[in-house]
Amino acid sequence: MTPRACPPTPPVDPATDPDEELSRLAAALGHPARIRILRFLLERRECFAGAIVDHLPLAQSTVSQHLKVLREAGLIRGEVDGLHICYCADEERVHRIGELLQTLNAVPAGSER
Repeated sequence: MTPRACPPTPPVDPATDPDEELSRLAAALGHPARIRILRFLLERRECFAGAIVDHLPLAQSTVSQHLKVLREAGLIRGEVDGLHICYCADEERVHRIGELLQTLNAVPAGSER
C-alpha cells in the first residue's frame, strides 16, 4: 500500500494571539516521543501509522495518543486510506514554530535588556 499525499495546510487564523499559538505548539512538543514522531514524519514525508509504531519503542495505543496531540496542534495531518491512516508533518506549521520562537528574542525599540 502506497501512502497518499496529505491535504494542503489550512491557513493560520490572523486573529490568533501569537503567544497562545506558541504555547499550544510548544505544549504539543512537550514530550520526547512527539518530537521523535515529528522528526520521523519530516524525514519520511508521509507514512502510515504502522510505520510510526514500528519506529518507536511504544505501544500502538500510546503512539495513537501522541499522534492525536500532534494532530490537534496542527503539526501533523492524517488522511484515512481504507483501514489505515497516512500521516504527514505540516512543514508550514513547523516553520511557524521557528518564527514564533524568534519573537521571544525581539525587544521593542527603546526597551532595556
